[in-house]
Amino acid sequence: MKAAAFDYIRAGDLAEVCRALDDGGPDCKIIAGGQTLVPMMAMRLARPSILIDINAVGELQGIGGDETSLVIKACTRQAAAERSPEVRAKAPLLAKALRFVGHPQTRNRGTVGGSIANADPVAEIPLVALTLDAGLVAESAGGARNIGISGFFHGLMETSLAADECLTEVRFPVWNGGGIVGTGFREVSIRAGDFAIVAAAVQLALDENGVCKRAAVALGGVAPTPLRIEATAEALLSSDLDAKTVGEAARLAAHEIDPVADVHASAEYRRRTARVMVERAILEARDEALGRVAKP
Repeated sequence: MKAAAFDYIRAGDLAEVCRALDDGGPDCKIIAGGQTLVPMMAMRLARPSILIDINAVGELQGIGGDETSLVIKACTRQAAAERSPEVRAKAPLLAKALRFVGHPQTRNRGTVGGSIANADPVAEIPLVALTLDAGLVAESAGGARNIGISGFFHGLMETSLAADECLTEVRFPVWNGGGIVGTGFREVSIRAGDFAIVAAAVQLALDENGVCKRAAVALGGVAPTPLRIEATAEALLSSDLDAKTVGEAARLAAHEIDPVADVHASAEYRRRTARVMVERAILEARDEALGRVAKP
């Protein structure tokens, strides 16, 4: 199998990307890592008339930010984010989840922004972005636009990005001053490195007495988009995260979702697995934070 014919543009800067998107119309596609687009083109499930290669655009690469946010440019390789001390310090949940993304070869080519723009409902990076309520920046010939992650995912591989927009950066908020942070990420897949059947992401902040002051919980693989599970997060607040509380909170997550069946798993399997993954992710985050609380 091979792709249908297309024109190719290797953009040198962001302005050229925006011009090409504006001129090319809806049949234009941006390629960075190409981990999803290239196989789809090979099977002719995607037939872009123009490919805009953004790998040479320096403005779209790099990791930075300040004490309130971690900023990752859209074309930053997943492997670079995985190795980054700044990512581990400011967004430990992302650092933990990146280890589950495909294989090292996948992460060497795949990009942080590409995973979010692709909007696969079982992908780890979009799940973390939703859990942490990340902010996105997209740019077109008409200028830049800020997009909240909560309204970004519309359905299976559908987002609020316009056809003439390029995702340029992702801003992960840093949980500062609200307690000791712990994170948990769990998923089930057929084989290591395969797409997740169900994934759970959790971030908690505990006070010095081990009481939960802040919580964020999300699930992937149980709907056409990743889902934030607010009822579970609220059930954890003001508790010391004992086994009973955590178990009840995880059961709430299972009741909140309406999973679908496919060739990989039944709806009931996904519901049961979601409860277990959420419970384990909460306990992982709790124990990590308590370990930090106990340190002098």
